[in-house]
Amino acid sequence: MFRWRRNSHHDQENDLLHSESKVKELRAELGSLSGRSSLYCTDACLRRYLEARNWNIEKSKKMLEESLKWRSTYKPEDIRWHQVAVESETGKLYRAGFHDRHGSTVLILRPGKQNTTSLDDQMRQLVYMIENAILNLPEGQEQMSWLIDFTGWTLSTSVPIKSARETVNILQNHYPERLAVAFLYNPPRIFEAFWKIVKYFLDAKTFQKVKFVYPKNNDSVELMKSYFDEENLPIEFGGKAELEYNHEEFSKLMVQDDVKSANLWGSDDKLQSIVNGNSGAEVVSEPVCHASPAS
Repeated sequence: MFRWRRNSHHDQENDLLHSESKVKELRAELGSLSGRSSLYCTDACLRRYLEARNWNIEKSKKMLEESLKWRSTYKPEDIRWHQVAVESETGKLYRAGFHDRHGSTVLILRPGKQNTTSLDDQMRQLVYMIENAILNLPEGQEQMSWLIDFTGWTLSTSVPIKSARETVNILQNHYPERLAVAFLYNPPRIFEAFWKIVKYFLDAKTFQKVKFVYPKNNDSVELMKSYFDEENLPIEFGGKAELEYNHEEFSKLMVQDDVKSANLWGSDDKLQSIVNGNSGAEVVSEPVCHASPAS
């Protein structure tokens, strides 16, 4: 047993050295970076892209360069709450006010509360909330958890295949290793046909992170308990908390987070006019955020 422990510790040291070496190699391959690309490409960021591509330098570099190109045109860090607030009026996607047991930020998705038809606007809301989830990660934590509530889900309110595919594309290709786990809570039987199509868009690593959870299944109940404190978890997910989405209060939090995001990414010059154009929600000035950039 003692020998096994020594080997295990030795293996961990070797893994760490290997990781650091690969990060340096990838950084050298990327060459000189400037502006927001430099902010984005932290060592932790490079490590996530390497892990997503099984530590292959060439594939990781290609993936990261594609993300940098996407970020330079889509500008996810410049999306502001007032631009996506209408998408959130029904509470179909928002950041929970608690973390899971591992410290991950929690996003709650309720596809049955879909209230718009514009795919572009829906994707902007998704990207905004992913960036916001990352902005609110505790120090040392890099991943988020998704809780997907299927209450009210029908084929008429379901997310179109095109939307589901774009969601997977954004998450897998531009936010690699950001998802810790996605719980599909109590999906109806009719969802199975939809899932048979969607699962082909998922790579093997993402597929393993998707968990089907059913409230009357003991294994499902224990799985939820292993990830969440019952006192924090909403009743609709098998917990004890009576939480109700309040759009006005959530809007105030998001406007404050827009200030933190602007400080982090160096876009303060644009923020004042954006805040002034908001729906009157009070903005509380906050110090510069020293958390790692959303990467």
